[in-house]
Amino acid sequence: MANSKGGSRKLLWLMMVLVVLSSSAAAAAIYLVLGQGSGDSTSAMQVQATPERRAPIFVKIDPFTVNLADDVYGTRLLYTGMSLKVGDAQTREILEEHMPQVRSRLLLLFSGQEARELTGPGGKEALADKVLAVLHDPMTEHQPELAIEDVLFTEFIVQ
Repeated sequence: MANSKGGSRKLLWLMMVLVVLSSSAAAAAIYLVLGQGSGDSTSAMQVQATPERRAPIFVKIDPFTVNLADDVYGTRLLYTGMSLKVGDAQTREILEEHMPQVRSRLLLLFSGQEARELTGPGGKEALADKVLAVLHDPMTEHQPELAIEDVLFTEFIVQ
């Protein structure tokens, strides 16, 4: 009989320990949940501090074909289309207003290239850098600086 009385006491102590532990866990959970409520104003301020996502602005340049400079293989052709990623709407408007000048500058640039330069490693990246340099010059007097961020080739065939 002594063993059964000791067993019920152990069970009672075990239940009391479980009640205390579960109460502590519940109190900690409530504290964390209520603590996050006061942090909502901080997280809302952080959300406002992050810049808004803005859609990229692209200027499409219709594809055209250019005779490349003669090389070992004779006369070669470049068929290319591209888009320019610009930083603002004003740059897009200026480029669209002066598209004949833009295409002329690109035609002169591309016609001076050799096929082996364009098809070699890094050829397209080097050509993109040259395009940026050519379009950096103003189209008219008192033109604001163009914000061209990237040159994206959408079509590129050397034949």
